[in-house]
Amino acid sequence: MADRIRAIVAGLADLEDVTGVCATADERVARGDCAFAADLGIACATAYGAAGRAWQYRSVFDHVLRLLATTRGAENVAQALRLVSSSPRAGARKLDRYMASLLASGHEAEDLTVVFTGRAQEELRACLVHELVLRGVSVEETPGIAGWARSRHWSRHPLRWLPPTLSDLERGADLPSHGVRGRSHSMPYDSSAGREPALTGGARVPPVRETTTPAAATALGRAVANWAEESNGRVEARVFAMAEPLESPAVPKALGALGLACLRGAGRKTALSVTVHPVAHAWRVLFAAASTGGAYNSGWYGAYGRLAAWQSLAAMARCPHGATAGEVEERVRDCVWHGFSAGTAWFEHVGWDIGLAALAPDRRSLAVLAATDTD
Repeated sequence: MADRIRAIVAGLADLEDVTGVCATADERVARGDCAFAADLGIACATAYGAAGRAWQYRSVFDHVLRLLATTRGAENVAQALRLVSSSPRAGARKLDRYMASLLASGHEAEDLTVVFTGRAQEELRACLVHELVLRGVSVEETPGIAGWARSRHWSRHPLRWLPPTLSDLERGADLPSHGVRGRSHSMPYDSSAGREPALTGGARVPPVRETTTPAAATALGRAVANWAEESNGRVEARVFAMAEPLESPAVPKALGALGLACLRGAGRKTALSVTVHPVAHAWRVLFAAASTGGAYNSGWYGAYGRLAAWQSLAAMARCPHGATAGEVEERVRDCVWHGFSAGTAWFEHVGWDIGLAALAPDRRSLAVLAATDTD
């Protein structure tokens, strides 16, 4: 086996297409020889870890990683962990997040206990816990996982803020489907910009002042930050205080009067569409944006996507710093959530357009989050 792998790796740099090499790995795993695939991936990792190595090594490594991590069976999981530990990216948070998403989508929970008993990174374990939670697994009742999930030694990890069970408003989460050839996922963003004008009637907007701070803007935009940081996106996140309570029917008129960059020209050159949505819709949109990313990036995957969605919801609901997950959920349910869209030049109108507004429980604060991205 070692000679065969050495021969494959030695000839990789001369190939214009690595499909045949990947097919060899597929065939070996189908026969139950997952160790061969892992050894091939490790040899590629060793090669492309050296300076100047070609793309073929990375391509085969990534294929083998997806192959092992998405093919069912505890032995495939063990070999995937052995492979990822050899990667030049071993210990990198992005790789751990990616690996956790792959494993959770491809394996039953009982086959994943090796992750919590071997030498896996703690970050991988934390991410995998919440990838499983998102898929409805009772992690605190699953043998082999429960002991780690309940332990206090990861109490300071940022993901520990999240509850170990799903809220009912999270049950509509759009999770990606991973496979050897890649992944697919839905895009639950509003594509109806300007189709139905918002009806404002005689709604009255009280005097308003902007209260946005840099910290507030960052917190509001947490779920879409990856669009701006890793792709071509832009974000507008702002908070406004009302002198008197603002009623929900007046929100369309208020949005048009706030001087939002994303709505410049709306109502005159193009229609503004505003719809009241349940908070579950807002969470679903924010989770998709955070977990799957924009046009040119892969997002933060399930665990950190879940956290970022809640962070944006909490900021839009004006939750106090240090609020628990339960307190945040209670407050966001008391807000009135609106989705909005417009055919303005600010939005790219390609597929990644978000417009959300949250009217606080006392109706004296309106938080607005808009984001757009393009390929």
